[in-house]
Amino acid sequence: MAMTTALHMFADNSDKLEEQWKQRDAEAGIEREEAFYDLKFRVRKKDGEYKEIPAPEPALEGPVADVHCHLSMLDNRDLSLARSATYNINLMVCVTDIVEDAGSVYSSMGGWIMSAGAWQHVIDKDSFVFDPIIRLTCGCHPHNAKDYNSSVESGLLERLADKRTCALGEIGLDYHYDFSPRDRQQKVFRRQLQLAHRTGLPVQLHIREAHEDALRILDEEGMPEGGCVLHCCTLGPKELEPWLERDCYISVGGSVTFASCDDLRESVKIIPANRLLTETDSPYMAPVPLRGRKCSPEFAVFTAEKIAEIRGCEPGDARRELLATMFKNARDLFDRGATTWQMSAR
Repeated sequence: MAMTTALHMFADNSDKLEEQWKQRDAEAGIEREEAFYDLKFRVRKKDGEYKEIPAPEPALEGPVADVHCHLSMLDNRDLSLARSATYNINLMVCVTDIVEDAGSVYSSMGGWIMSAGAWQHVIDKDSFVFDPIIRLTCGCHPHNAKDYNSSVESGLLERLADKRTCALGEIGLDYHYDFSPRDRQQKVFRRQLQLAHRTGLPVQLHIREAHEDALRILDEEGMPEGGCVLHCCTLGPKELEPWLERDCYISVGGSVTFASCDDLRESVKIIPANRLLTETDSPYMAPVPLRGRKCSPEFAVFTAEKIAEIRGCEPGDARRELLATMFKNARDLFDRGATTWQMSAR
């Protein structure tokens, strides 16, 4: 018990934020995850017991990136970080929202990393150093566009100036839920693209049932010089074409393993390797064979395995080359050092 207390001494103390995520989980029918202090993957069966799921075999030949995860929404984020590092998830990009959780995440990340380093030695006795690259993004999600104002923007610029921030996002348009009026979403999306030009940062895009409007606004404002990532892509080849024509990076998550996503698998075959990224969107979109679990960054190994399979990259040299290319893409975008604006803003 004493060790557990010590390892969690740096945990996030934001009770309000924790309650917010618990409420969302309850509304979505997601149960709080039980913690297992080992390296095994598990899914909960109907009787409440857990079934062990084997990791990819043979093991992946290189590191994997999770370029889009929401660590603040995980039940055991320090344990997830430790497991992810042990599974060679060597770059994680934690997405924050300036309206919801940015303040808590930015203040807590250092503690989460310290706690994760301690947990890594518990779950993997052979580990020596906890050293994955962990970066942050900040933006105003289209759901929260209704709350965007000059004060929010000032706070956003402050976060974007932080040396840990590697991108502006997730930003965009969501016409599925329409939690904010569409004209407001468009205005805030346009404004944040202007900030991307000002800061030199890449953008992570959340576009749902609004791709035509999103492309129009991007064309009017100009593609960000820092780069543009279409997060959680589920588009088929025809719908994806205009994004590839604009040299967007395409980020693929667990949905590529879903039985219903044949169109996405066809797209994965044609995305240029130097534009392909892996993500989890934790805690959402857990890949097969872990459907039903809260997703976690280490689940990216199953997504990477599936992408390689779809592209015909057999285990060994072919898969190693693809993994190396995708990981390089992630580092080139999200681990390239401070922008000129960030240097001057400090």
